[in-house]
Amino acid sequence: MKIALVSLGCVKNLVDSEMVLGLLKKSKGKIINDVEKADVIIVNTCGFIESAKQESINTILEMTDYNKKLIVMGCLVERYYDGLVKEIPEVDLFIRIKDYPKIDEILDNFLGLDVKTKLNMHDRLLSTPKHLAYLRISDGCNNKCHYCAIPLIRGEYVSRPFEDIILEAKELAKKGVKELVLISQDTTRYGTDLANGESIVSLLKELDKIEGFEFIRFLYLYPNDVTDELIECVKNSKNITPYFDVPIQHASDKMLANMNRRGTNEDMKFLFKKIRESIPHAVLRTTLIIGYPTEDDNDHEILKDFIKEVRFDKLGAFTYSREEDTVSYDMPQVDSEIAQKRYEEILNIQEELSLEKGQERIGQIHKVIIEDFEGYYYLGRSYAFAPDDIDGYIFVESDEELSVGDIVHCEIFDADSYNLFGRKIS
Repeated sequence: MKIALVSLGCVKNLVDSEMVLGLLKKSKGKIINDVEKADVIIVNTCGFIESAKQESINTILEMTDYNKKLIVMGCLVERYYDGLVKEIPEVDLFIRIKDYPKIDEILDNFLGLDVKTKLNMHDRLLSTPKHLAYLRISDGCNNKCHYCAIPLIRGEYVSRPFEDIILEAKELAKKGVKELVLISQDTTRYGTDLANGESIVSLLKELDKIEGFEFIRFLYLYPNDVTDELIECVKNSKNITPYFDVPIQHASDKMLANMNRRGTNEDMKFLFKKIRESIPHAVLRTTLIIGYPTEDDNDHEILKDFIKEVRFDKLGAFTYSREEDTVSYDMPQVDSEIAQKRYEEILNIQEELSLEKGQERIGQIHKVIIEDFEGYYYLGRSYAFAPDDIDGYIFVESDEELSVGDIVHCEIFDADSYNLFGRKIS
């Protein structure tokens, strides 16, 4: 039986897909990449915001056209199980996240694949390039932001056992992984629910001891929980990238309170100033929600001023998505055209800042991991670029042939708003 899996949504969802593939690899099924040639298609969905939900629905409907056995799992199913069962009867089987602990039995009963293993982080079939792997350190979230459906879908925050994470990291290093990316809904919260005093700092320090990694990156940091100890840990580490991905969502104190976010405008200014003073070459990335309920022109001006003052290296923005069963759903909504206009203003500001930040890197030497080849250039990333198709690339000139996963040193000679251009020097 040939099985194809389509994974949608974030990299945290991708880890679930990789575990399912690992489970299927130990069954009588054969995993393939071509849905047209498959006997069974599995779609792992996202249900976070409206655009992601629509993509999931469209993908499911597209897969029904192939007339194969169709299994749908993931966040959309967890959130809208009853409605999906009713509205899309063409799907043969829906699997909720709450049923993942027995997914082996569910798939075995449905497909007869003689599945003999449980869903396991250590049995993932990696879908990333050989040199890169994601390491999920927790699930769920306790922050209760008023716009966010994640706690409804994934539940309360649960840290993964410390030793289990370290064990998987060592396994990944032995497989040749050179860039390890820690992911979580709130990476800085790691260990707060564990009994032995583990924390994101102790975890990073232990990971930094493992031989083989060139980059250890951690994403999704809550601003209030980026401590002096964490900054010092990054500063004094061997392989932890000085890359601080800190989604702030807004900079107006009124809006932060309405979003149920901890901290203030001044708190965040102080944090980013402290990071840059401690680690001058640190990269700061953030994410914003534009047009959140009750946002007015004054809030928008505060946000613009904040961005201009902090000068983030990377910035992503989204217009607000109104989500059922969240607090913000019933709050006074901002007109969509106004939200779109504000969104475009923010991106225009950041485009200029990103160009300035890129130009400042001309003349620097970056250690680069090669990802691909395009035209006359190799595509690579240094510590300053996360592997999530948001940050751009370093376009590398080289007189010698390079391979995906190679580590080289480049001198940066040019920049645009999203990418750097470098020449291999060693």
